[in-house]
Order: sequence, then structure tokens, then C-alpha cells
Amino acid sequence: MSQPALAPRNAFVGVIVVWAVAFLATIAVGVFVAEEWRVQWLLVAFGAVVLLSFAVQLWYGHTHGFIFRVAASVTGALLLMGVISVGFGLAALIPT
Repeated sequence: MSQPALAPRNAFVGVIVVWAVAFLATIAVGVFVAEEWRVQWLLVAFGAVVLLSFAVQLWYGHTHGFIFRVAASVTGALLLMGVISVGFGLAALIPT
């Protein structure tokens, strides 16, 4: 018989962690990758974020709400990365 958790971890901390990693990965790709390779590396970064969201939610160890937490992590990361990449795309239109 298993013991109930006295103070369970907050499940949505993992969602915020995935969003933070997505933010940092997008900024790193936007700063360090040349413009012609930026879209490909953003796709690689998004794939890594999806895998990270699964890993974080599996590490949490509760099945209740797993799909919702993974979906929130991935959807939020996708929107965040999309908004930031639009900013980089608009910045690329400005001639230097």
C-alpha cells in the first residue's frame, strides 16, 4: 500500500519551467543563428521543448491531468516561440 504525499509538488511549476526554456531557446536561436537557418533551428528547439514537457510531467509522477499539463506546456511554448520569432522576422525586414 502506498503512502499519500504529505505536500505534493505543484504540477504547474513544470509548465512554467517549459515555457521559460522555450523563451530562452528562442532567444538563443534568434541571436546566435543566421537568418537563413533560423526556422530550421526553431523547429529543432520546439521539438526539444516538446520532449522536455513530457519528461517534466512524467517526473512529476501523477496521472491526473497529465494530458492537460502537457498540452498547456506545448501550446504555451508554441505561442511564445511564435510571437518571439515574429519579432525576429520583423527585425530582419529592417535594413542595416
